[in-house]
Amino acid sequence: MTGSWEARYAAEFFGTLILVLLGNGAVANAFLKNTTGNADPGLANGGWLLVASGYGLGVMLPAMMFGSISGNHLNPAITIGQAVIGIFPWAHVAPYLIWQFLGAIAGQCLILALYWPHYRQTTDNEAVLGTFATSDHANSQLNGFVTEMVGTAVLIFGAMGLYRGMFFHQNIDIANIGVGLLIAAMVISLGGPTGPALNPARDLGPRLVHALFPVPNKGSSHWEYSWVPVVAPIVGAVIGIWIYKIFFGL
Repeated sequence: MTGSWEARYAAEFFGTLILVLLGNGAVANAFLKNTTGNADPGLANGGWLLVASGYGLGVMLPAMMFGSISGNHLNPAITIGQAVIGIFPWAHVAPYLIWQFLGAIAGQCLILALYWPHYRQTTDNEAVLGTFATSDHANSQLNGFVTEMVGTAVLIFGAMGLYRGMFFHQNIDIANIGVGLLIAAMVISLGGPTGPALNPARDLGPRLVHALFPVPNKGSSHWEYSWVPVVAPIVGAVIGIWIYKIFFGL
């Protein structure tokens, strides 16, 4: 990382904003009524691939833009996991988390503004919530916790390998593309039970927007579940980064 700490905070803000804007924006295009990505109700016309692509690009593009400045965390679980393992200073964890959450909130506000007419036309409360935050479709917080924990552990383990592996050591942009593809694959393969979040800011920030703003047809924000996509990714990130350190070092 080469930027000043102020530049790093700005990079985390704008990077997380782009992540949420492209990721949750793809969900809105797939879920909301009468959008170009959802001519029919539900996930028609390859909607889940649309969502996976949105999140993959939402991580890859900020990595190319801001990776050399802030490390492109965009995720409190990554920041905390790196601090626990000793490769990120604890003194800067709180500012990183604050700017990540603010970026997620700002990105979701832009989605709400852009898709406002389609929110008004969508009467399915759960579809509306799905464009903001995650839930467990089996109605099991335990299943949601395990899904988010395992998914984030795999994500962090894979990202550590891509960025620190010998093959990509001198070609960081290839690693950035790899991380984007990893995110897309995670959404496709492990996204069935919960969404997924894999990122506390990506879920909690937009959930706050859902709860506080007069979103049409919004229904419940399901705060009883909201702790899962916050706590489970943090636990998973610590596990994933420790496993990588034990076997491959840092």
